[in-house]
Amino acid sequence: MADLRADFVGIKSPNPFWLASAPPTDKAYNVVRAFKAGWGGVVWKTLGEEGPPVVNVNGPRYGAIFGADRRLLGLNNIELITDRALQTNLREIKQVKMDWPDRAMVVSIMVPCEEEAWKAILPLVEETGADGIELNFGCPHGMSERGMGAAVGQVPEYVEMVVRWCKQYSRMPVITKLTPNIADIRQPARAAKRGGTDAVSLINTINSIVAVDLDDFAPVPTVGGKGTHGGYCGPAVKPIALNMVAEIARDEETFGLPISGIGGITTWRDAAEFIALGAGNVQVCTAAMTYGFKIVEEMISGLGNWMDEKGHPNIESITGRAIRNVTDWKYLDLEYIAKAKIDQDLCIKCGRCHIACEDTSHQAIAKQKDGKRYFEVMNDECVGCNLCVNVCPVEDCITMEALPVGALDERTGRVVTGTYANWTTHPNNPGHDAPMGDVSAVEPAE
Repeated sequence: MADLRADFVGIKSPNPFWLASAPPTDKAYNVVRAFKAGWGGVVWKTLGEEGPPVVNVNGPRYGAIFGADRRLLGLNNIELITDRALQTNLREIKQVKMDWPDRAMVVSIMVPCEEEAWKAILPLVEETGADGIELNFGCPHGMSERGMGAAVGQVPEYVEMVVRWCKQYSRMPVITKLTPNIADIRQPARAAKRGGTDAVSLINTINSIVAVDLDDFAPVPTVGGKGTHGGYCGPAVKPIALNMVAEIARDEETFGLPISGIGGITTWRDAAEFIALGAGNVQVCTAAMTYGFKIVEEMISGLGNWMDEKGHPNIESITGRAIRNVTDWKYLDLEYIAKAKIDQDLCIKCGRCHIACEDTSHQAIAKQKDGKRYFEVMNDECVGCNLCVNVCPVEDCITMEALPVGALDERTGRVVTGTYANWTTHPNNPGHDAPMGDVSAVEPAE
């Protein structure tokens, strides 16, 4: 079987699957159960400074978005950092690390944006024997209103400053957790790198209100008749997370910076996609909260089986493999032409492809042939948008097929040349004579 062991900034774990800092990692009982189930590591739920712990609401903390089959698609939470005493957490972290020395133990920290506060907590965490720390610059609710969490993560200068403090006052590897609630994720990532961070992790949760109770007219979850914004996570945030991971992985200033991928990871395939876009490991939360800790067994076996099937020997062999194929829109090949094709043997004649194309797209799917219900793509109208593929309820019934070199595109009347061309050189572009920039980014993918 493929070697799934991970070495992330010197933190070793038997597999790349870590539990993210969240309710599942709030105490030794949970973490031990997670390790017994097979998780490679955990990021302990965020610790605050010594003194009275924060107070969480004693009522509903979650709101949810469901699919048609009631599968959980997104989870909104209003829970804060740990509400257990700092010393209690530290004792448990130390004991668990002693009992499970082969598992990654990273501790999430959030204290006021003051040098003395960070200087005070870092040696306490280091004394536990933890493998590293994660700086929580992402929490979008509650703590951000106190000048912590996302309030720090949204200001690159603060990110750089706190990372410098942590590197100065601790020998532990520093992982900087980034907030997605920002216009350009590259800015805080660059700042963290300037500060000396060993890695970044992303994404944290997204600011959200998932629903409104139309009887009480209050946001969900509702606490005493009121609601607030919270952090959104789960499968629905995966596309946003993948994009942000890729942005950092391919940015010139942060290229090569280790990334711990977070956001909607539910299956081994999700994990493989994050790793392919540059993540050295992945962190999971909502999937564990939905299905329990043993979901990691499927993740481990699925990833290993796929790697064996494809001939990938270890995690490093797939890390970042997709980055060279991520580019800007202006570099996409405008000479590439594809058409939709319907497999008539698989078609169930539901007509969804026709309705979608007829009402909202390019009127390129006929609905009758010889007076009978029959759906067929009209190549002289098809622009290759693939909307029909995505609305079809039958997998692989509709596929996209590229026109070969020399073929005639019936819609435009042009012959496919196979010559790569993009918007930077297109005659319709007023600036097409401008320099093309990074040649490596312009070259078509192999």
